[in-house]
Amino acid sequence: MIKASHVSHFYGAEQVLFDLSFEIKGGEFLFLSGESGSGKSTLLSILSTLLKPSSGELLIDGESVDKIKNIDYFRQSKVGFVFQFHYLINYLSVYENIVLAALDDKKHNIKKILKKLGILELSARYPNEISGGQRQRVALARALVNEPKIIFADEPTGSLDSKNSTIVYGLLADALKNGTTVVVASHDMRIENYATQIIRLKDGQIL
Repeated sequence: MIKASHVSHFYGAEQVLFDLSFEIKGGEFLFLSGESGSGKSTLLSILSTLLKPSSGELLIDGESVDKIKNIDYFRQSKVGFVFQFHYLINYLSVYENIVLAALDDKKHNIKKILKKLGILELSARYPNEISGGQRQRVALARALVNEPKIIFADEPTGSLDSKNSTIVYGLLADALKNGTTVVVASHDMRIENYATQIIRLKDGQIL
């Protein structure tokens, strides 16, 4: 599914990732673990195609990311993103936020996903009218609507309490049942309970 070969990255003169090589099989739940500054968010950005590595190669489904002709369509159709902050558009309703991300042939999924996440009744509300946990579930619905092959999540529960964090972890784990690959970068060690593979980073290197 995903193969990273000799990936390194620099921010200016500072090297933050050092010659990383590993594979993530389809249907796995990968936990990128590490303290702040370990390089996990940078690595997640590279794996999700949001950042090009300074050196090395990234293959997704056997295809080099550098050779993908329409990267924007690839991201919309194959990848779902969940971040620590929901990044919802405040002047759009819950439903409209998800419609904005949905491909035309996937819009029929919206109500089904909202119902599964327990927030269907919030469809007409705006982000500032719902709780933080509910907003994060909306963000997860947005990530799931196109039935992506891969979900990338960067500290997806960093702003949530324990109860809502457990809900989000469980929903990410449920995505595996549909064959989705899940990659989560976090310092929250509770994710170990859901992961099928763990990569621990320290100072830009795999321990």
